[in-house]
Amino acid sequence: MKPEETLDFHLKSAWQSLSRMYNELALSYGGTMATGYILLSIDAKGTPSTALGPKMGMEATSLSRTLKVLEERQLIARSKHPSDGRIVLIHLTDEGKKMREHARSAVIDFNTRIQKTVAPSDLQAFFRVAQAITEFSAHEKQSQRTT
Repeated sequence: MKPEETLDFHLKSAWQSLSRMYNELALSYGGTMATGYILLSIDAKGTPSTALGPKMGMEATSLSRTLKVLEERQLIARSKHPSDGRIVLIHLTDEGKKMREHARSAVIDFNTRIQKTVAPSDLQAFFRVAQAITEFSAHEKQSQRTT
């Protein structure tokens, strides 16, 4: 089987292309795709730091480093949960909200342009296939743990 005949090849190629595009856009604002993704994942009322990794599919060490950078750049702030002091909430600062809006606009713009180019039925098929791959991969990961 040739590489271009595999799902892996096309998924990785598309993801790398998308990643490069978003990183180039984010660079003009002094960020990265990862920082934009984190900023987009933080709720208005704050998000528990332990919920961010699973929500984004990021490893804890990578997330910790990126959160530290975002905090140093004063894009986020940490606070204790009002009813459970063991939980640390991540909040966007005013500057973080501005940066989040840049990221949000980039995502909306990209999606709008793709929707103008690709037929709705093709997009729905893509979403179904992507969901099937996600579910299959999760099932395989779980199967490997039990063997």
